[in-house]
Amino acid sequence: MKKITIALVCMLLTAGAAMAQKKFTFGPKVGVDYTHFWGQYVKHDGLFNYQAGLFMEYRFTDKISIAPEAVFAAQGGKFEMTFEGDVKKYTYNLNYINIPVLFKYYIIPALSFDLGPQLGINVYSKVTSKIKGSGSAESKNTTDNKDNTKTIDVGVGLGFTYNITEDVFVQGRYTLGLTKAFNYGDAYGLDYKNRKNGNAQIAIGYRF
Repeated sequence: MKKITIALVCMLLTAGAAMAQKKFTFGPKVGVDYTHFWGQYVKHDGLFNYQAGLFMEYRFTDKISIAPEAVFAAQGGKFEMTFEGDVKKYTYNLNYINIPVLFKYYIIPALSFDLGPQLGINVYSKVTSKIKGSGSAESKNTTDNKDNTKTIDVGVGLGFTYNITEDVFVQGRYTLGLTKAFNYGDAYGLDYKNRKNGNAQIAIGYRF
C-alpha cells in the first residue's frame, strides 16, 4: 500500500512538473453552476445552471501565472414572498458573458490557488412569476426583464485548479457579485434593488 501511495504521488508531481514547462496554454472549459442572489431581502433559493467558454494561461514562474477566461454562463435565482394573502414566487434567468482574470499561485505543481476579479456582461434576462391567492388558481407569467437588469456585473472569484494530467484539469470556484444585478427600486417595503449575483461552479478543461 505504501509503495502504491508513493507511486501515485510521484505520478502527480511528474504530471505537474511537465505542465509547468509550458509558458502559455489555452483551451475550452465547461462546467455546472449553482447560482443564486444574495442581499437583504426575502427568502431566496438557487438554480442549477451551466457554463462554457475558453481560457488561456501565461506562467510568469513555476509558482505564479495569470489566467483570463471568456465564459458564457447561465445564472439567476428564485425567491418567494407572501403579501396580503398572496404567495408570490419569482424565478430569474439571466445569461452573462463573464470575463474573469485569475491570478494563480501553485501550491504544488498540480494544484493552484486562484483569485481574481470578474466582469460580467448581461445578454439575456427574463423573470417568471407564479402568484397564488387564497382560494384561487395559480397564475403564471414570463416577461422580459432586460430593461430592469444592469448590463455590467462586477464580482470576485476564489477557488482552485487541479491538474489531473498535463492536459486535463478540474476547477472549483465561487464568484461573489459585488454590484447590484438589477436597477429597479424598492417594492412592498423590500429592498429588491440590492440583490447581487453569487455563483458556485465546478468545471473541467483541456489545455493545448
